[in-house]
Amino acid sequence: MSKSFYTLIFITIMLFSLNKTTAQSSDYKKGDFYTYWGWNWSWYSKSDISFKGDNYNFKLHKAKAQDRQTKFTIDNYLNPANITTPQYNFRFGYFIKKNVDISFGIDHMKYVLEQNQLGRISGFIKNTGTKYDGVYNNTSIPISEDFLQLEYTDGLNYINFEIRKHSSPIAIPIGTLDSDNNLKLKTIYGAGLGLMYPKTDSTLINNERNDNFYFSGYGLHTMAGLNIKLYKNLFFQTELKAGYVSLPNIRTTNSKVDKASQDFFYAQYNFAFGYLWQL
Repeated sequence: MSKSFYTLIFITIMLFSLNKTTAQSSDYKKGDFYTYWGWNWSWYSKSDISFKGDNYNFKLHKAKAQDRQTKFTIDNYLNPANITTPQYNFRFGYFIKKNVDISFGIDHMKYVLEQNQLGRISGFIKNTGTKYDGVYNNTSIPISEDFLQLEYTDGLNYINFEIRKHSSPIAIPIGTLDSDNNLKLKTIYGAGLGLMYPKTDSTLINNERNDNFYFSGYGLHTMAGLNIKLYKNLFFQTELKAGYVSLPNIRTTNSKVDKASQDFFYAQYNFAFGYLWQL
């Protein structure tokens, strides 16, 4: 992972070390709720990917993948017709008691198996009429377009539920503004789980491409964040997430016989804008 990601982790830890004796404003109470929309950057661990079908049964060892950011333009990120194209985060949360909320969210990540990496393969491929037919035992193989393309670019969609704990907000007076308009900071931490609903864009050797949405597994994660109230109840929020994804049921071609599976860890940085309704 890049130095900038570790810098974000360090900043978040420092924010959690703020002295709790600092003067605090009112807490969040039962019945309050919020929504937010934002964007994410994601990093993935290497993973073993197993492929099974009528003519093959093999495993790629420690395959590398990355996310795919959409080029920033006003049209791509703020046009309502295009806002689901970039890697985005949506969340709706409800406070079940003082400073504790449960929420529903969608993390729309993108996962792209790196092309032209030198992978290692074990297993067999037969009757494809290609140079890839053979038996492999931890053999080096270039992952090129005519062998394998595997992407979740219409979404490594993580539909999840969370429980979050919010610190009491710390008010920072700005000029002569009254307490309702002061800048307010709070820290958040939580954990969640959910289902993976990706759209796999895959091509395997000479098989017909698969490009469908389906439930393929589950995920678990923890998070920590910083919320900054800007004006009234408008806020922006930064978050760090760390999670685990298990995908035992990946569709790789249009044939239901052809399947793949993989497990991996991920880290995610989110930046979001939202609104809090206080009843």
